[in-house]
Amino acid sequence: MRLVQKFVIAALATLLAAEPAVALSRVKDLVSVEGIRENMLVGYGLVVGLNGSGDSLKNAPFTQQSIQTMLERMGVNTRGQTMQTKNTAAVMVTAKLPAFAANGTGVDVSVSAMGDAKSLQGGTLLVTTLFGADGQIYALAQGPVNVGGFSAQGDGGSVTKNVPTAGRIPNGAIVEREIGFNLASEHNLKLALHNPDFTTASRIASAVNSFIGMPVATTADPSTVQLAVPADYKGGVIGLLTDIEQIKVATDTPAKVIINEATGVIVMGSDVRISTVAIAQGNLTIKVTETPEVSQPGPLSGGTTQVTPRTKIDIDDGKSKKMVVMHEGVSLQNLVDGLNALGVGPRDIISILQAIKAAGALQADIQVIG
Repeated sequence: MRLVQKFVIAALATLLAAEPAVALSRVKDLVSVEGIRENMLVGYGLVVGLNGSGDSLKNAPFTQQSIQTMLERMGVNTRGQTMQTKNTAAVMVTAKLPAFAANGTGVDVSVSAMGDAKSLQGGTLLVTTLFGADGQIYALAQGPVNVGGFSAQGDGGSVTKNVPTAGRIPNGAIVEREIGFNLASEHNLKLALHNPDFTTASRIASAVNSFIGMPVATTADPSTVQLAVPADYKGGVIGLLTDIEQIKVATDTPAKVIINEATGVIVMGSDVRISTVAIAQGNLTIKVTETPEVSQPGPLSGGTTQVTPRTKIDIDDGKSKKMVVMHEGVSLQNLVDGLNALGVGPRDIISILQAIKAAGALQADIQVIG
């Protein structure tokens, strides 16, 4: 009896080990709640204190107008005067206002030069109002600009690292206006999937209903799950979202091949399959190598030194390439191994995948980017 039990346990362990592991993801990482999002802010300002690397006012008249307007507000009249300072640069300031950001909260801002400034290193952003899409002021930004690059030049050359005309100010903006959104009073919520998919949306709805114990979640479309908040749920809306976020769901994605022809990068999903197809790849390569040789005359011969050309031509007609047969339903690993067996690089693999798709043997969508 014990021998039979050991055999059954060993057989079950073998079957479990043979099954592929299913990747589970938290609902928190798959969806976002409609209404809870960041908002874009933008503003125009001046960066001062530059060491001669700012805008040349002749080529950037808007910088001069901004300086004059700023000085007039401080009681200094410079109208009609000629300015030659190069220590100021006009910049665009951008930021993201987080959801539920309270008054006085610090927000990171990005600063980018508009004119012909060479660098913003060492500069300080003056008080800049940041506007939302509705034209309202939501934050004020000011502070020293942190630049991740530098630029140096001399009479004979110059060197530039990264982008010295753009920088950031950590916590450089202070929120002055809150965006009103009373989440606690909501009775119906929408969960928007980051990657819309019918199967994933249905699995999320089923997992939520199983966890709550009642049908509170329904699938409206592949990108949205409707959620009705139970009136007597402990913790209300916040408690419900907190619990739902930790539910783990097996995601599903369509078979897809992503190709970036500009860089030669190929990304294939695990569900990519092909039908039976034979592949052969070979290129004609002609390599010409020039190796000049110097012919030196003997002593007192009266001859002159001559350069004799030596040309070597190598031809690779692809005879070493073999045809590989891909059988029906092969996995991603088999597909990659088969293509590698042909000795081809990423550029040739792109052409092969497109040819397989044209033949109707690739059971996946090809998306070309870049």
